[in-house]
Amino acid sequence: MLGMETNERKKEIMVVTILGSIVNLLLLIFKFIAGFVGHSGAMIADAVHSLSDFATDVIVLLFINISSKPKDEGHDYGHGKYETLATSIIGIALLFVGVGLFWSGTSKIYDFYFKGIQLETPGKIALIAAIVSILFKEALYRITYYVGKKDNSQAVIANAWHHRSDAFSSIGTMIGIGGAIILGDNWRVLDPIAAVVVSILIVKVAFQLVVPAINELLEKSLPKEIEDEILDLVNNTPGVKNPHNLYTRRIGNDIAIEVHIRVDGQATVSEAHKITKDIENKLRTKFGPATHITLHVEPFK
Repeated sequence: MLGMETNERKKEIMVVTILGSIVNLLLLIFKFIAGFVGHSGAMIADAVHSLSDFATDVIVLLFINISSKPKDEGHDYGHGKYETLATSIIGIALLFVGVGLFWSGTSKIYDFYFKGIQLETPGKIALIAAIVSILFKEALYRITYYVGKKDNSQAVIANAWHHRSDAFSSIGTMIGIGGAIILGDNWRVLDPIAAVVVSILIVKVAFQLVVPAINELLEKSLPKEIEDEILDLVNNTPGVKNPHNLYTRRIGNDIAIEVHIRVDGQATVSEAHKITKDIENKLRTKFGPATHITLHVEPFK
């Protein structure tokens, strides 16, 4: 049953990621053409952003195949952290894109105001490309985020935010290009100003993705409220007293729990085993069937 669920999850993730990669490939080609033909630096930067989206789609496709593999002799806890690694790579890629857009935008603003360098008026094809990008990328975000939440995939959710960051980037590009076309030469600077605002949003999303992924790779414990919930669940199991020495961590989409429990010192091995099975069933019902659980039994009499 668990194997069927894993295969279904993998299939859904593969389908939505392949869909995203095809759309990203078509968009980045269209954006590069629109950027060069329409003399729009903002659109070329937007195309580079789409290129980073395409690259992260490829990363997700590669890592999701690895992370969905069952445990083996070399990976006793499975391969879940490969997906965490993919999330980290996506976040770092977003960070570099955001910083690059910020630097490019601020440089153009400086050149315009302090060096008197005039910016080129972008063509209408660049504006059309920005609008098309917004529509397609927002649709991709909604579809990908739904699948990521449904299948509890950090990497897919991260990729969904990458789609939305590209939509945000295209909104900034649309405002800048549209302003330059409609308002005239003195308003061409709207393009890099919008790019700077969008770049800050992209960097913010990057940190939201990278920090939790790094915490997981560094074996950070689960939040206190979840650990308290685990202790309450164990403590409310009949025959158990004083659960202690709780250790927790996340492994990809699953969690690992290690805890010491005290049972009646006069209990038989079968009775103690039944208690531990009750605890394991409760924990897996609460936190998922693939939860890794280690229980250390001690006598209280």
